[in-house]
Amino acid sequence: MLRHLVRGLGLGSRVLRSTPVIRRAGFHRASVYCNDVGGGEMLEFPGARTRWTESLQMFNKDSYEPLPVYRVMDPNGNVINPEHDPKIPDAKLIKMYEGMVTLNVMDKILYESQRQGRISFYMTSFGEEGTHFGSAAALDDKDLVYGQYRESGVLIWRDFGIVEMINQCYGNSLDAGKGRQMPVHYGSKEKSFVTISSPLTTQLPQAVGSAYAFKRAKKNLVVMCYFGEGAASEGDAHAAFNFAATLEAPVIFFCRNNGYAISTPTKDQYRGDGIGARGPAYGIATIRCDGNDTLAVYNATKRAREYCLKENKPVLVEAMTYRLGHHSTSDDSTAYRSIDEVKTWEEKAHPLVRFRKFITSKGLWTDEREEQFRDEIKKEVLRVFQEGERIKKPPIDVMFTDVYKEMPLHIQEQRDQLREHLSEFGQHYPLEQFQ
Repeated sequence: MLRHLVRGLGLGSRVLRSTPVIRRAGFHRASVYCNDVGGGEMLEFPGARTRWTESLQMFNKDSYEPLPVYRVMDPNGNVINPEHDPKIPDAKLIKMYEGMVTLNVMDKILYESQRQGRISFYMTSFGEEGTHFGSAAALDDKDLVYGQYRESGVLIWRDFGIVEMINQCYGNSLDAGKGRQMPVHYGSKEKSFVTISSPLTTQLPQAVGSAYAFKRAKKNLVVMCYFGEGAASEGDAHAAFNFAATLEAPVIFFCRNNGYAISTPTKDQYRGDGIGARGPAYGIATIRCDGNDTLAVYNATKRAREYCLKENKPVLVEAMTYRLGHHSTSDDSTAYRSIDEVKTWEEKAHPLVRFRKFITSKGLWTDEREEQFRDEIKKEVLRVFQEGERIKKPPIDVMFTDVYKEMPLHIQEQRDQLREHLSEFGQHYPLEQFQ
């Protein structure tokens, strides 16, 4: 067959060995070897670069070693290999840890407030604080971030402020989103953080487009796109990976593999080697790290960013972590996992505990400072929470504005119909809560 192929390409009956071939008939440097038996030279077919074999094999995930998990610290906060200590300045380490504690305290208060009916919805980040602050601290604050909905710590790192976050959760008149979003769907142009949207995985292809625009504009910045392993089951994820690889866009895909997508464990989501194995399959450089090891996340993100900028290509980072809390206030995780499982992970892999031990060993933190800081931040969150609760919601007419530059007739008609309805039945609505 190969001899017929060679003649058809106008090369006579010559045997081609180490000569790269031809660009005719759709071939791109397709090296053809007629007489090699088990040859070691690379074959460059149009669809793959590979080798010959006379052994018929079927490959699956057990044919390869799984991707290793990169770590820096052991469970007691000791750096295993001093060469991998990122040597983060002390002030930055303190800011990272205080941010993790702040997020932890705020999550507890706002979770309870939803249970009391004071806000409509909330999502905690218990157990995943290390992925937030390890990654955010390794980025440039001007790098564009696309979050999913469990990246509150990235905004805390960028000094978005507890006030802005609580105003958003209340949807009051000081909320930059004017009360149009669900709670925890933050966004800030000033902080280079794209507003979160609920539909799962839509941010991945959007992030690739932004990264490609950065590349063309020579911004010397990257796009950071966070998502969970459940989101990776959506078709948008596969499209985004392929676009990023073929367009060579400087985007970091940061997957928080926390074991569960809402109520679906990973064993029911995929059969391959996690999400990280998909990176090489799409031609994307990939790192798998311990998401409960804040220093490992920092090193992985820093390396990924350097690669993105130097090569103008994407990177996939898979942070292996564990969701200690419920998926959201709409979820009861005890229905699909045991309390003992959660306790085991909390005891052996809590990122706050490990990072605290690390900075304590460096003389940067004490038990007294821990107690004092937690007390202070709890009082501050409660104060801001109570103030946010008293602020009225935006005027009802706001729901009709900002869609068009000039409000079209059909939107005006809808607004007028609502006004008429409220003028007649307003006593049945809590209008006193609105401006």
